[in-house]
Amino acid sequence: MPNSPTSTDAPWEYTLYIPHDPRAVTVSRRTLRLILTLHDLLPLSETAELVATELVGNAVRHTKGPAALRLRWAGRVLRIGVWDADPTPPAPPLSAPTSTSTSTSTSTEAENGRGLDLVRNCTDGWGWYQLSSTGESGKFVWCELASA
Repeated sequence: MPNSPTSTDAPWEYTLYIPHDPRAVTVSRRTLRLILTLHDLLPLSETAELVATELVGNAVRHTKGPAALRLRWAGRVLRIGVWDADPTPPAPPLSAPTSTSTSTSTSTEAENGRGLDLVRNCTDGWGWYQLSSTGESGKFVWCELASA
């Protein structure tokens, strides 16, 4: 069969609305894997699942309302974003240890903040912004993974 454009060439977008329920993390992760498999992007799935699980987990754990997982593929970049109804900014990621010593730094002992540090270290970019227009409120936290 001659080479034909794969589904990885065409842009697409999906949004999964999720309730405030801890099971939403698993549903989101499995849905993400299915979407990436269907679009021939399985090589991105391990990292994508890891960061999406962190973002959805934060929305469920730190807010009281519904959330949404948004996946967008364009220009060979996967953008993973999570909306939640709470406009409070996410906690900043912890700074990476600057020493190569074997002693444990305070950042590795911290109970909170490691998740966004993981997102920052595993992706090609991340950020967040507050929503206040068009009747929506809350925030949108996103990250990007470029395809090799």
